[in-house]
Amino acid sequence: MKFRPLHDRVLVKRVDSDTKTKGGIIIPDTAQEKPMEGKVIAVGSGVRGEDGKVQALDVKKGDRILFGKWSGTEVKVDGDELLIMKESDIMGIIQ
Repeated sequence: MKFRPLHDRVLVKRVDSDTKTKGGIIIPDTAQEKPMEGKVIAVGSGVRGEDGKVQALDVKKGDRILFGKWSGTEVKVDGDELLIMKESDIMGIIQ
């Protein structure tokens, strides 16, 4: 199934976090926090300004981003757990 977000929304796949600490201790799945880092899968066309023109988003497909801990709505697309969030929920792009 193809999915394209609308307007200023972004489809994001979480990046798996490390299962070990720096000291070598393995963290069980139940104790791990959900990562706040992800990869942009798809972006909407942009938000329409007051002048009626569509402003393109700053993020693009393939960008690695940081987002807030409770940002977005979790959805399943083709069996993958993804997040849909507004561009304003994104804190920055990792370069």
